[in-house]
Amino acid sequence: MAFDNQHPLFATQGALAGATRNRVLRNTYALLALSMIPTVLGAFVGLRTGFSLLAGSPFMGAILFLGIAFGFFYAIERTKDSGLGVALLLAFTFFMGLMLTQLLSHVLSMSNGGRLIMAAFGGTAVIFGAMATVATVSKRDFSGLGRWMFVGMLVVLVASLANIWLQLPALMLALSVIVIGIMSAFILIDVQRVVNGGETNYVTATLSIYLSIYNIFTNLLSLLGIFGGERD
Repeated sequence: MAFDNQHPLFATQGALAGATRNRVLRNTYALLALSMIPTVLGAFVGLRTGFSLLAGSPFMGAILFLGIAFGFFYAIERTKDSGLGVALLLAFTFFMGLMLTQLLSHVLSMSNGGRLIMAAFGGTAVIFGAMATVATVSKRDFSGLGRWMFVGMLVVLVASLANIWLQLPALMLALSVIVIGIMSAFILIDVQRVVNGGETNYVTATLSIYLSIYNIFTNLLSLLGIFGGERD
């Protein structure tokens, strides 16, 4: 028996697929919003306690951070279909809040530090809103960007580790701008993957988008601190 695209069976399947995509996207945005709470809490705890991940050895601190982060990634991926996956994701966002301590302390030492943080938050929200909107309404397929963006991030990671020794301000500025661009593209890719049904797990989707937002915020705040910071 042959069916055409107007057959009720196809209409039902399309409706179910659309409902699934909408549910994943809705849950992703809800969990993304929830993840900001432990991030803020982690940042608050870090500021109050002076949290530092091997401050005396930046390179070892970076290696330790990567080890902890990838440990979380592995555990979240293994448990993404359960409530434990959500709990681990929120624990990871708390850890990432702790990792904001040094940057926030530096910015808050400036007389306009609070305004800079709010400006970075607002700028990040605008970038996310714009990229998510484009990903949702655009008919263009952005998935092809993923491979290039991944390669770009590997280059940025290597350059960032090298700059721990080189201490080149120009390189740091260039890397911040590049990261903001790459992470903005990742938001396009990740949101569109959910919209198109390519990603059906909202925990995984939330983790990917959260990392992009986090990196946009931190690099935007770093740039604002450099160019807009005011000392008493």
